[in-house]
Order: sequence, then structure tokens, then C-alpha cells
Amino acid sequence: MRKLSWLFFLLVFVQTTTLLAQKSSIYTNDLKDYNRAVSLYKDNQYASAQFLFEKVKEVTKDEEVKSDCAYYDASCAVRLGHANADALMENFMEEYPTSSKSNQAYIEIAHYYFNQGNYAEALKRFEKVDESQLSAKDKDRFNFQKGYSLFSSNNKKEAKTYFNKVLKSEVYGSQAKYYLGFMAYEGDNYQEANKYFDQVSGDEKYAEKLSYYQADMSFKSGNFEKAIALGQKAMGKSNAQEKSELNKIIGESYFNLKKYSEAIPYLVAYKGKRGKWNNTDYYQLGYAYYKQNDFENAIAQFNKIVGGKDSVAQNAYYHLGESYLKLDKKQQALNAFKNASEMSFDAAIQEDAHLNYAKLSYELGNSYQSVPSVLLGFINKYPNNSSRSVVEKLLIDSYISSKNYKAALVLLEKNKTPENKLAYQKVTFYSGLELYTDRNYASALQMFQKSLANSIDAEFTARATFWKGETEYVLGDYNKSLLSFKQFVGMSVAASTPEYKNSNYNIAYAYFKLKEYDSAGDAFQKFIDKVKDDKTRVTDAYLRLADCRFVTTKYWPAMDAYNKVIELKSVDADYAYYQKAICNGFVGKNDKKIEELNSFLLAYPKSSYGDDALFELANTYVATNKQDSALKTYDRLISEYKNSTFTSRAILRQGLVYYNSDRNTDALVKFKKVAAEYPKTPEALEAVATARLIYVDSGKVGEYATWVRTLDFVAVTDADLDNDTYESAVKQFEQNNNTQAISGFRAYISSFPNGIHALKANFYLAQAYYAEGQKEKAIPNYEYVVNEPRNEFTEQSLARLGQILLDSGAKEKAIPVLARLENEADLSQNKVFSQANLMKSYYEKKDYANAVVYAEKVLNNPKTDDNVKSDAQIIIARSAMQTGDEAKAKAAYAKVILIAKGELAAESLYYDAYFKNKENKFEASNTVVQKLAKNYASYRYYGAKGLVLMAKNFYGLKDSFQATYILESVIQNFSDFPDVVSEAQTELSAIKGEEAKTNSSIK
Repeated sequence: MRKLSWLFFLLVFVQTTTLLAQKSSIYTNDLKDYNRAVSLYKDNQYASAQFLFEKVKEVTKDEEVKSDCAYYDASCAVRLGHANADALMENFMEEYPTSSKSNQAYIEIAHYYFNQGNYAEALKRFEKVDESQLSAKDKDRFNFQKGYSLFSSNNKKEAKTYFNKVLKSEVYGSQAKYYLGFMAYEGDNYQEANKYFDQVSGDEKYAEKLSYYQADMSFKSGNFEKAIALGQKAMGKSNAQEKSELNKIIGESYFNLKKYSEAIPYLVAYKGKRGKWNNTDYYQLGYAYYKQNDFENAIAQFNKIVGGKDSVAQNAYYHLGESYLKLDKKQQALNAFKNASEMSFDAAIQEDAHLNYAKLSYELGNSYQSVPSVLLGFINKYPNNSSRSVVEKLLIDSYISSKNYKAALVLLEKNKTPENKLAYQKVTFYSGLELYTDRNYASALQMFQKSLANSIDAEFTARATFWKGETEYVLGDYNKSLLSFKQFVGMSVAASTPEYKNSNYNIAYAYFKLKEYDSAGDAFQKFIDKVKDDKTRVTDAYLRLADCRFVTTKYWPAMDAYNKVIELKSVDADYAYYQKAICNGFVGKNDKKIEELNSFLLAYPKSSYGDDALFELANTYVATNKQDSALKTYDRLISEYKNSTFTSRAILRQGLVYYNSDRNTDALVKFKKVAAEYPKTPEALEAVATARLIYVDSGKVGEYATWVRTLDFVAVTDADLDNDTYESAVKQFEQNNNTQAISGFRAYISSFPNGIHALKANFYLAQAYYAEGQKEKAIPNYEYVVNEPRNEFTEQSLARLGQILLDSGAKEKAIPVLARLENEADLSQNKVFSQANLMKSYYEKKDYANAVVYAEKVLNNPKTDDNVKSDAQIIIARSAMQTGDEAKAKAAYAKVILIAKGELAAESLYYDAYFKNKENKFEASNTVVQKLAKNYASYRYYGAKGLVLMAKNFYGLKDSFQATYILESVIQNFSDFPDVVSEAQTELSAIKGEEAKTNSSIK
């Protein structure tokens, strides 16, 4: 039993010993490989070592060995630069956080990331390192790399701490000093920067960079000579970006040393920050050119300064203004000085810029604000300026030269000092002229009276007296007008005024309107004797002289004058020919009268006096017992002029011819035709009365009564009452007792709506209402007259009705009335009136086609005055613009410029500039805008639009400053014209967007 036990024990022992031996052998082999791997690792044979470490790691059961193998595997990967090195090291630190090699692992992975340039990740690992476990050698590397990682992460303060730890390191000391110097340089601590840079200046690796930094530091320290020397030394060893900066340093150093010619090439060579210059860059180069008297190049740089609001910009704009003045570009200078004067960074520059702005505003005009207000603004802001007296003189003259009379009057009313009385006299005079041109006659008269109340200058007193007379004439006060003209002629200075040559002409017309025909004729003769170069007025004077002699029965002198009108081929030659023929009748030469009337009808077949001539010719045939010729002539009149006022009279006269020739049957036909077709007219009443005589003479009273009852305008039983009621009202009307006349005519019309005098009663009632200012009440009565067959009141009623409807804003109702007046008018002024107002009415309806048709009629009418012609041209131009026909608009506006005044002149000048801009004639366009600003500143809308055009022109001329400044000023100063401001904003945004591509100061 014991044997068995021993044997069993022996077997067990042997087996156990075998197992232990096997285990020891395996462990020994692993340790051997591990130690061999460590040996290889220490010999820098990382690939072989990594292979063994990975093998041992796979087979070993010892956790400590496995941990070490994982570390060494990752470390080898780091040293070999394997792509997964960071992952292996991260896995090690995650699996074995308590490993004794964790600290070294953090160092290894930090160095790995550092070498990869991933300083942010490196810094995270450096932060986890226990620095106390590092060797002296590892500490230098650790401190430098952590310092640089902090530097790269912009933690300059901490970086400085770590760089300072390696200043004495043979390996890292120079690098640390360089970066400490660089950080001091960036922090503008140039003394410390130079200290470190000097310590590494012998190192070729840093020499190139140091020259650049030292040049910049010298510049920033104000040592410009040294900056230039160092910059030039560094130039050859620098890259393109550094060269650009060195050019700036050298150029600005020369600039600060006032060596402008030397500065220019370097400033030009500067490329800007990220390819863009700022306003200071443009200013320095511009000023350098300015100091070299190279004003063209100075302007080219200064005008790139867009949107500047600092002392640099103020300086630039001031010198830009001076550069423009040197080149005689005064409009551009005005804008530059205005901009500089609005900045307060340098008070002296601001004051001088304001003075230049004020002077140029006086010389050129100013679209931004009235010239007087600019000048007064300067005086008030700088009362002690040495140029004050000069500016005050300009102020007085500016009231006239700017033509901004409204604003000038406001200022003068506030400053009624003795020295301003002359300016006040002139301004009120010119304001009166402007109002007269705009047909605001009542206000014009007030201005002329104000001017005369401040009589300082004899010439202006005389001229104001003349124009006061003109205005009184237009307002219908002919007695006062005549007195004013006579006072004017009696003044000693009158003969030297431009108005004098027309004085007798005006006096003559005043007499003419007062029906003092002898005096009027004498005055017309005086005018004819003195004036030879005014064909239009001379011809008209001959015509009115003839009329005056005609009215006063001086027929031979009248015929002489009418002959002159015919010889001069006046537009009134037909009228003169007709009147001359009539004169022959009055001097007992009916045969000559008949001959000339027939000649007239042949010579002027389209004359508006054709019906007059036929009627007069027929009457003359009757007077000379040539009844057949008379009847044929009356027939011709009736046939050719169906709507003439003479038609009803011609038919009546035919009836009378038949009646006087005892051809009663034929006579009754004519009388009944008149009564039927022209009821209520005087001719109808005469026809009924004469027919009554025929019926009575033939004993056919019953037939007469039957016929008369068919006529609603003849009430036999009430005839006396009808006449009495009418005559009572007429008497009041003739005595200008309009209130009583209105009452009387209303009573008549109410009692006898179809009475004998219904036509006249309605007409005179309308006239009375009109005279009393109750114009709208007159409408039904005028309508009654014009709805009746053509009569002696038709034309006047159409004209008055059209005027009332126009004044009340009823343009739609006015159009058919005016159209009828155009077709039926005998008087040329009524035809002009109808055509002109049809033109305007169609334009306001946006019926541009008809507006143009009537505008052309107006222009083709020789009786049209210049004001109406300018209206017509404007409407053609505006209509063409509305329909997109700019070629036609351009031609029309070109014609308007020749005759227009006031606002129309401003509008036409604007479009002249507009079309020149469209043709890229930028300078020519600007010249027109300057004229608009100087002569028509009071018309602010066109002034504002002109400024936008000017901005476009300047941008077309590559002058960005002028363009942007003008547009900004428009936006700031013309908010009352939103359409103009909107256009300016659009243009400004486009320009700034384009300029921002090269100027970093533009936002």
C-alpha cells in the first residue's frame, strides 16, 4: 500500500515538475524576446523592436509586460512616423492609465503632434505631462515645444514663460529668443524685441526676417532714416508680401521726412493689405504727388478716398480741392472743399475749406443750397475771418447771380440793414421779372412795387417802373399802365435801359386799350420812326396805326399803313388787305372796294376773313344796285361758310333784297329759313318783323299768325312785357351794376325761358356772373348760348366756358368745348387759346399722341407767343420721353432751350445734360449741369436731378470721390424729392460696390 502511494506521489511530482519546467521555459523565452526588443529599441532599431514587442504582447500573460509592450509598440510607431502612431499611443493611455510609462507616453504623443504641426493637440498632451519626472534633456525639448504650442495658440503670456526656461539651451535658446523678440515686436515693445533680436542676429536662419522686423520697428519708433536703411537691406531677401510691406515702410518713412519725390516709387509699389489699399494709403500717395505739383496724379489718388470720416479724409479732401483749383476744375473743387468744411478734425482746415467753398459757390452756383445761405453761413460761423468783407460783398451780388430770389428775399427780409437796400431793390426787381415770366402777374406787381419803394439805383428804378406798367397792362389796369410807361420815359436813365426801345410801343397799346385812338396812333408812329430792327413789332405797329386811323375815320392814312403791313408780308397781311378794301368804301370808291374784295378772295382763299369779305362784298353789290351779284355772293357765303356768324345775316339780307325788289314769295322763303334755323337771334327777330310786313301788305294776316305760333321765341301777346323785362336788366348790366343785372336777367329767363331776348339774356347773365367772380354759376348760361345755332355770342361763350371748366379742374368737360372753339373761332387768339389748352389737357390725360398733335398745331400757328411755344415744345419733349422716343425728345428740348425761361429752362437744361451723359460726353454734360446750378438754383428738383447726372459723369471720368460725395449730398439734402434720392442711393450702392474691390476702407 505504501509502495503504491509513493509511486503515485512520484508520478504526481514528476508531472508537476514537468509542468513547472514548461511554464518557466515559456516565460523565460518571452522575457528574452522582450529584453531583446528593449535592447533593439535603445539601439534605435525601431522596426525590429516593434515586431518583437507586438509578438511578446500577443503571447505574454504578464499584464505589466503586456502594458510595456503596448507602450513600446506605440513609441516605435511614433519614431517610425507610422500613420497609426497616434491611435496606438492613445489606445495605450486608455488601456493602461496607471502604467509607469503614462507620463512618457504623454510626452511621446505630444512630440508626435508637435512634429506633425498639430500644435493644439500637442498642447493638450503637454498639459498632462508631469514635468517633475522629466530629465534635464527632455525638459528643454518639452519647454520649447510647449512654449511654441502656446505661442501658436495665441497664448503669448504662457508661451513667454516656457521660452524663458530654455534661453540658455544650446539647442533651443536661439529659437526661444527669436520668438520672444517676435512677441515683443507684435506687442510694440521694441526695446525688448531689439534685445532678443540682437542676440540672434548672427544666426543666418533669422537674419532675413530680422531685417524686416527691425525696419518696421525703426519706422514705428520714428527712426525713419534707420527704417529706410534696414528696409532697403531687407528687400532683396524678402518674399513678395514682405516686399510690399517694406515698400510701405520705406515710402511712408520718406513721406514723414517730407522727401516726397523719394517716397512716391515706394508708395506706388505697395500692394496693400490682402490686395487692397485703405484711405490713408491713397492720401499719402496723393499728398506726395500734390507736393510735387503733379496735380493730375494727386487727384487720381485723393478721389479714391470714398466714405472717409476722419482727419486723414479731411486733409485729403482739402488738398483735393486745392489740386482741382490748380487745374481750374472749379466744380470738382467746390465739392471737395464742401466735404472738408463739414469735418471738424482740424479747425483751421475746416475754416479755409469753408471759405473756398463759399467763394466757389458764388462763382459757379450751388445746387445743394442757395448761394446767399452759403455765404451767410460762413459769415455767421467765422465772424472774425480776415476775408469777411470780401464774402459780404459776394453775398450782395449773389442774390442776383444765383437767381434764387425766393431764398434771397427771406434772408434780406431778416437783414434790413441800410447796406442791403440796394441788394433788396435788385432782388425784388428780378423776382418780379421771374414771376412775370411765370405769369404770376399779381405777385409780380407786388415785387415791382417793393423794388420801387427802395429806390437806390436809378437804372433799376426806371426798369421796375417799366415792368410795373407791363404788369398793370396785363392785369387790365390800362390807366395805371399808361401812367407808369409815361413815368418811365420821363426818367433820365430810361434811354440806357433795354426796355426803352419798346416804350412808345407799350404806350401806344395802353392808349389803344383805353380807346384813345388818336394818341395811340401817334405813339405807334413814334415807335415806327425810331425802331427799325424789330420786324415783328414794327409790322404790328403799322397794323395798329392803321386800325387807329381807321377808327378815327382817317381812311387815307389808314390805307397807307395797311399797305405797309401787306408789303412786309405780315401774318396779318390778309386782315390788312381786307381793311384796306373796306376803307375804299368809306372814301366813296365802292368800285375799288369791290375790286379789292374780289382780289382779296383770290389772294387769300384760306383766310379767316373770307366770310367777312364775302358778306361785305355782297352788301356793297346791294349798295351799288347789283342785286344779282349780291345774291350770288350771299349764296357763296352760305355755301362755303355754313357755321359763320354771317350765314344767318346773309340769308336775311337775301330776303331783304327780294323784299325790296317786290319778290315777296322769295323773300318769305328766306325769312322763314332764318326763323327756323336761327331762332332767337336778332336776325330771326328781324326776319319775323319783315315777314309780318309782307303778310300785312298782302292781306294774309291769318297766315302770319298761324306761322308765328310755330315759333317758340315769339309771343305776340307778351311781347311788350318781354321787352320791358329784358331792357330793365340790360340797363343795369350796361351801368356795371352786376348784382342788379344778375337779378334782372334771372327774372327774365324765369318768366320768358323762350322769349325774344332769351339768347342775349343768358349771355349777359353769364357775363355778369363772370365779372362778379361767380364763374361756376355762369356755366349753364354759357352752355345755353353755345347750344343754340351759331350766333354773335357763340365764340366768346365757348372761350369763357372753356376757361371756367379748365380753372375748375373739369378738364374732361373742357376738351369738347375747346375742340369746338378751335373749329369755330374767328379770332386768332381764341384759336391759340383752344389749341394750347387742348395740348395741355391731353398731356395731363396721358394721351400723348393727341398732346403732340396739338403741340405741333400751336407751333405752326404764327400768332402763338414764345411762352406758349415753349409749353408746346416741352409737351412734345415730355410726351416723347414718356413714349420712349428719346431722339424726338432731344430735338424738342433743344428747341425749348432757345426760348424757355424759368422752370422750363431748368428742365430743358437738365435734359440737355441728360442726353450728353447718355452719349458719354461727360465733361460737356457737367458744363450744362453747372449752368443749371448757377442760373436756375431756385428750381431745386432739376438741381437735384442734375447733381445725380453730375455724379454719373464724374464716375464716367474715373473720379470716384466726386461721384460718391455728390450722391451722398443728394441723399442728405433732397429728401423732399424721394424719386431723386432713390436714384442717388441706387447709383451710390453700385459705385461703392465697385470701389470696395480695391479700397479696404469702404464698407
